[in-house]
Amino acid sequence: MDWMETLVVVVHVVIAVALVGLILIQQGKGADAGAAFGGGASQTVFGSQGSGSFLTRVTSILALVFFITSFSLAIFAKQRAEVAGQAGVPMVEQVDSSTPADDAEGGAPSLSEEEGGDGNAIPELE
Repeated sequence: MDWMETLVVVVHVVIAVALVGLILIQQGKGADAGAAFGGGASQTVFGSQGSGSFLTRVTSILALVFFITSFSLAIFAKQRAEVAGQAGVPMVEQVDSSTPADDAEGGAPSLSEEEGGDGNAIPELE
């Protein structure tokens, strides 16, 4: 599994660099010389070049692969965290607050307001 995670990280970095390069290469829709003087073709919904050129399609595909690799890396990180949790990291157990803690079970007795406490399980030191 470790080699697969390394492969996904390498692909993720290569795709990220390629995306930055492709985005910087592309020309904006309003960058035509005719658009500066009110050219009619630049006012259409998709611009004067139609619905998309080769570079925009490649950018879309690379962005999709980038999102897939990001999701895969998140899954790898979750699995690694679960393994670390099972390797001896102590888990915090939640105590049911509806039943009072019993002294025989090792729970700390709570001080009521009449006994000088505020109802918390840990008495304040003075």
